[in-house]
Amino acid sequence: MQSRWWDFGGSTVVRADQYIRLAGQHPSESGWLWTRIPLTATNWQVEVEFKIHGSGSLYGDGMAMWVTKERAERGSVFGMKDRFEGLGIFFDTYKNNRPGVVFPYVMAMLGDGQTSYDQAADGKANELAGCSARGIRNSDNPTKAKVTYFQDKSLTVDLMYKKEDTWIRCFEVPGIKLPSVTYLGFSAETGELSDNHDIIKVDTKNLYSPTGSTNAGGTKDYSRNKYKPGKQQSNGGSWLWFFTKIILFGLVAGGGYVGYTAYRARRRDRF
Repeated sequence: MQSRWWDFGGSTVVRADQYIRLAGQHPSESGWLWTRIPLTATNWQVEVEFKIHGSGSLYGDGMAMWVTKERAERGSVFGMKDRFEGLGIFFDTYKNNRPGVVFPYVMAMLGDGQTSYDQAADGKANELAGCSARGIRNSDNPTKAKVTYFQDKSLTVDLMYKKEDTWIRCFEVPGIKLPSVTYLGFSAETGELSDNHDIIKVDTKNLYSPTGSTNAGGTKDYSRNKYKPGKQQSNGGSWLWFFTKIILFGLVAGGGYVGYTAYRARRRDRF
């Protein structure tokens, strides 16, 4: 029940073959899952597959994804501490007081370490960006969130829940800067109402932006395991020059041999 890379606590239940349940369908639960090693990449992408599900028409409260300086500190914001520094993305399933907004609702907050989360109004005063995601609970398809960050350039959140392998853009915010050293975490909380909040899979990757562009559809992001276009061209040129030198050497050597053979033949004819 230990991991080299992750810590967990609270009400979290680990079923390594199926899921990590942060909070189950029981009142007043809160659980968390945090990386032990900081996320130090300048540009990165986190893709998490999760499942919020349960029975009954009344349910709550939701789960959160964190990219913050603090880690594993329990509190009142989806099971984690208030007045955090960094990014919080909230998958809020219970509506407290937000007229005109359809729930479940996905919302991002950029914390400065001093500002409290607006609990009574579901974070309305803190909202960086957000979108309604009505089918994110009890979805028949894999439910995923993809968070992409380019330092000082953009933060985007894409969701998958309506159809498998079909991403829906939730929001994109330009000019975002997060702390240079952060930890990745997930948490969930239930109150009088409850739901199951499961983490199925988490994938993280370091991104490169060779063109400096972050426009959707026009950016090529290369993970650590792939080649960069610039390096491919450089390597290709080196190999081409290497083979060219071999061919030239062969031609020179062949010409010399032919010349030497002709010279020996002339000497034999002379004598």
